[in-house]
Amino acid sequence: MKRRDLLKHLGLGSAAMGLPLTSQALLLPRDYRGIVPEIYASAPTPPAHTRAIIIGSGFGGSISALRLAQAGIQATVLERGFAWPNDPTREIFTQDTLPDGRGFWFRDTSKTVFGLPGLPVDRFGGVVDVTEYDNMDVWRGACVGGGSVVFTGVMIQPQQRYFDALFGGTVSYAEMNATYYPRVRQMLQLSPMPSDVYNAGPFAHSRRWDSDVRKAGYTPTRVDGIWNWNVVRQELAGSSRPSCTVGLSNLGNSNGAKFDLNQNYLKQAKATGLVGVYPGHEVRRIYRDGTRYLLEVVKRSPDGTLLASYNLTCDMLFLAAGSIGTSELLVRAKARGDLPLLNEHVGQGWGTNGDSAVARVGAFDLGLTTGSACASMIHDTRGGQPVTLENWYAPGVPLSVGLGASLGMTFDTTNRGSFAYDAVNDRARLLWSATGNNDAIAATRAVNNRVALWSLTVPAYAPPLVSDVYAGFTAHPLGGAVLGKATDAYGRVRNYPNLYVMDGAAIPGSTGTVNPSLTISALAERNIERIIAAGG
Repeated sequence: MKRRDLLKHLGLGSAAMGLPLTSQALLLPRDYRGIVPEIYASAPTPPAHTRAIIIGSGFGGSISALRLAQAGIQATVLERGFAWPNDPTREIFTQDTLPDGRGFWFRDTSKTVFGLPGLPVDRFGGVVDVTEYDNMDVWRGACVGGGSVVFTGVMIQPQQRYFDALFGGTVSYAEMNATYYPRVRQMLQLSPMPSDVYNAGPFAHSRRWDSDVRKAGYTPTRVDGIWNWNVVRQELAGSSRPSCTVGLSNLGNSNGAKFDLNQNYLKQAKATGLVGVYPGHEVRRIYRDGTRYLLEVVKRSPDGTLLASYNLTCDMLFLAAGSIGTSELLVRAKARGDLPLLNEHVGQGWGTNGDSAVARVGAFDLGLTTGSACASMIHDTRGGQPVTLENWYAPGVPLSVGLGASLGMTFDTTNRGSFAYDAVNDRARLLWSATGNNDAIAATRAVNNRVALWSLTVPAYAPPLVSDVYAGFTAHPLGGAVLGKATDAYGRVRNYPNLYVMDGAAIPGSTGTVNPSLTISALAERNIERIIAAGG
């Protein structure tokens, strides 16, 4: 069967089951200007000089923007991705099963977190950048709001024993626990899945997962999420387009079911009148020009057309482009002599947070679809590395087919990668060992096998099934400009005044078996507070 005919049949079948797929939506190429005209709205040219420039609009960048504005400091936020709207009825974002160009950042094929082959997609400025390095694919947000738009919404505080082992006293856990973790929870309105949602049909797979791990002797604990449960309830009631309840998350939620940064920190920052957010603006080069920082910036349209290029200057420069983006800028600046005084720790200490996609087969339930919000987690310390498994959905598998999926994260303090400058391609290349995740895979597999044994399910070992534990990707890249090494204890880059790292690049490769977003956010709150109070 030709691909066009296959997609048409799959689309019609999915539509009949109430999923947000249609035959028209699956035929390439697409008229994206007609589907989402908002992302084509031309952003104005940023001011030639701003007191503060923030590169990136994810957790660290959005928090920095709001707190700077509240202190009366004008800030420009530069974001290479685009500003995507929300709508309760429109398909703003593409779906995970048979995606189109809206899903991926200038790729010709889609990607999956289970390592399965992708499908052709239009080359377009979609919301997720999957950067391919030797031995590792790194998933990261490419849109206004960054990772908050495209993650699974889980925000968990790490245990103190892991936090202290990672930060070695550079950051006080007591201070984070008393002040900054609660501040973020309040701002993002974090909460666990309510009982009425948990007991609804799309989360039968979550209930089955909890039942399976209990049989293996574990006690699942509820996790906090960034989901707007009222919007999820609207989906269940049929008054909002299905999104969370049909396994959409990694490529965005059209109806705003995720309470992402565009609905809180960024919204409040822009409301001050002191923050401008500029989509489609990619920073290619940074260097110090006397007492100011100079940035070389290009502006592109969603189809990749170069619209403009110009230089901007600022007094204070905040790097919040994520572990990969921030590390790339710093490693290039050091190698090219733009910031020659950057120390030897720049580009070091990178890790995957021990990420893996984990699966069992035969975990059948009575649901039709699988909801994407995570309900619970378990933690195991009996193996070589401590392991967390989260009660996950299977991205790209919206129907309930008995696939017991988990997101695995291990506590690994030793396996670290680094970035090296590739002069031929003028980029930073990640050096990650082909065996870098072997210990994490072994520890995670032991827990998954235990659950499989007691629940009478089977680890998914070989094609055509997904791998039981696949660790060839990370959605939680961390490190490259580690706090206390490349920077001081508050993110100030050593040897360069008024240059700051405010994102996951500052974290030493792991957040202790849990998703990093809450810790990244709490550190940003802590660091920006100190920077503002100290005047830099």
